[in-house]
Amino acid sequence: MTITGARVVTPDTVIDGSVRVEGDRIAAVGDLDTTGREIDVDGRYVLPGLVDLHGDDIESHLYPRAGARVDTHLALAAADRANLAAGITTKFHAVSFEADEAQDRSPELGREIADALLTLDTVADHRLHARCEVTQQDSVRAVLEVVDDGHADLVSVMSHIPGKGQFQDVDAFLRYYRESTDHSVEEARERLAQRGELTMATVRERVDRVVAAAHEAGAVTASHDDEEPAEVARLAETGVDISEYPITLETACRASAAGMTTAMGAPNLVRGKSQWGNLETREAVAAGVVDALVADYHPMSMLAAAFVDTGEPLAKRVRRLTANPAAAVGLDNRGRVEPGARADLVVVDPDPAPTVTRALLAGAEHYRAGGTR
Repeated sequence: MTITGARVVTPDTVIDGSVRVEGDRIAAVGDLDTTGREIDVDGRYVLPGLVDLHGDDIESHLYPRAGARVDTHLALAAADRANLAAGITTKFHAVSFEADEAQDRSPELGREIADALLTLDTVADHRLHARCEVTQQDSVRAVLEVVDDGHADLVSVMSHIPGKGQFQDVDAFLRYYRESTDHSVEEARERLAQRGELTMATVRERVDRVVAAAHEAGAVTASHDDEEPAEVARLAETGVDISEYPITLETACRASAAGMTTAMGAPNLVRGKSQWGNLETREAVAAGVVDALVADYHPMSMLAAAFVDTGEPLAKRVRRLTANPAAAVGLDNRGRVEPGARADLVVVDPDPAPTVTRALLAGAEHYRAGGTR
């Protein structure tokens, strides 16, 4: 087929032209003669399918209301369609292997989701991003099991210790648990005490063990909510590949200088601020230290982020959502509208809000929205 009448976002620029698809690959881009089936997109943008390295929106599908659990396969099917409608064709589900009843998280549920990802027939390419809360031994054990089984493509380490990371003060930690659940402040204080007993030596030993096991299994590794430049430098030396949501600009700069892929939240950019009062994505972009944007808790923000004016060309903004995250996890066959790349393509109408009108995965059209402009 040939997609015509398009504003094609290539890796370097935007051109008015066409994209020809043959089989599961992009065959040609530019001013083309139409052959075979023609899809006229009437001046809309054609982008590579978005690659989300960290989306925990599966949790909202599993628990659409607090305490109202939905079947895991049904939740994943819903997440599949929702992400496709948001332009995400490659999805790394950031599944937390953490014992946290207040957030409807557990190592057991993490394993259940991991198993379901292997069996569910989805449209998009769904993969496991196993999040390991290293303050909990059960979390470490569960993540090491899925890594050993070869089920994790991306593994991240996090230590939500009060006074560190996104919870840089104890009051913020208490406020988070009080406002997001019906649990008491006393229960939150008990959680503080449990996590506060760990030494940094223990945390680092667990981080090293998880990172080593992930690399042995061929998985990419990431760190989460990096706070201190010295600590992120140590993580880089350990072999951690990606720094997710660095807390300060200094830390983001250190991660970038160390050769780590630096990932920030797309919702942060779209909303114009961090939910926790930490580093703003726009500030990090202005400093030139953001390689990739991720959906975090809101898939539609990824597509919207491409059209947030940061003073940069659209092609560069799109690379943070496509080619850059794909390269960070070794998926060099996608994320670019150029000959030879996998034909994961989305057609986007940018006004009044960026929306996907068509989506192709490996050359096959799987999504089409109705309506008129």
